[in-house]
Amino acid sequence: MKRILVTGGAGYIGSHTVLQLVDKGYDVVVVDSLIRGFREAVDPQLLRVADLHDAPALERIFAEKPVDAVIHFAAFTSVGESMQKPEIYFNNNTGGSLSLFTAMHKAGVKHAVFSSTAAIFGTPATSPIAETLPYGPINPYGESKVMTEKLLDWFDKIYGIRSIALRYFNAAGADPAGRAGERHDPETHLIPLLLRAAQTGTPITLFGEDYPTPDGTCIRDYIHVTDLAQAHILAVESLLSGGSSNRFNVGTGTGFSIRQVMDSVERITGKKVPYTVGPRRAGDPPELVADSRKLQSTLGWKPEWAELDRIVQTAWTWASK
Repeated sequence: MKRILVTGGAGYIGSHTVLQLVDKGYDVVVVDSLIRGFREAVDPQLLRVADLHDAPALERIFAEKPVDAVIHFAAFTSVGESMQKPEIYFNNNTGGSLSLFTAMHKAGVKHAVFSSTAAIFGTPATSPIAETLPYGPINPYGESKVMTEKLLDWFDKIYGIRSIALRYFNAAGADPAGRAGERHDPETHLIPLLLRAAQTGTPITLFGEDYPTPDGTCIRDYIHVTDLAQAHILAVESLLSGGSSNRFNVGTGTGFSIRQVMDSVERITGKKVPYTVGPRRAGDPPELVADSRKLQSTLGWKPEWAELDRIVQTAWTWASK
């Protein structure tokens, strides 16, 4: 069995990807500091609690058994927080990645799949967003991911570590089998916040209703976490079979506004979502929608859970538990 090391595997997308890797028979080891991940999200036998800045700990983990590839999720991901505390984003996201890639090089590991983001594009000039658009981040979170992609480019040129970066948009939903779901502390993602508001009656704040969009709220490309996990596995398999380094956008190609997502939550739950409207949040572009044709044609990936109501239904089933 190929051994895959997953950083941030106790987080939302990481834990779903670990489940699919195990389902496919991979030997998986998870590295997570548990600063933002959850111990109960991972099989205890797979988990190694360590910070990516801890070089000796990484060296010990890589020495346990030969690692064939790394899937790197570990990162702070809140745009709003990054605008308030940029230093922790560069230290954790970029600095932690540099420590990880250095440990990979020392251990002779030559394959990495990197969890990147649409935030590297900032406010794109065209939509849907293709991989050919230049970097243009407008928040430290996006900049930290740009810097990490550039690190990977140099580690490929100099050390031969081949990598695939997946720039994805808004991960959503939960494992259809009910084994895992979305959870953050504090929660910042739209769908679980809308579900919580519907359940509790406590209003959610919508950040801005004056964007240049049809209903004035931000438009995003919501991709089911299961489809996203599958993209990571296809990327690993491409590298392990000799594929070259690459960069792909991952999304459904369809954007939904915040109000459209709210409407879906109300349809699925049968409950009204109470809300208030606040000012725009710094660092938020009006619209982010992916052009994922390159990923589909190159790796054969296709989203199976592209319908918004199906995404929300899996999230609601998980939240109801």
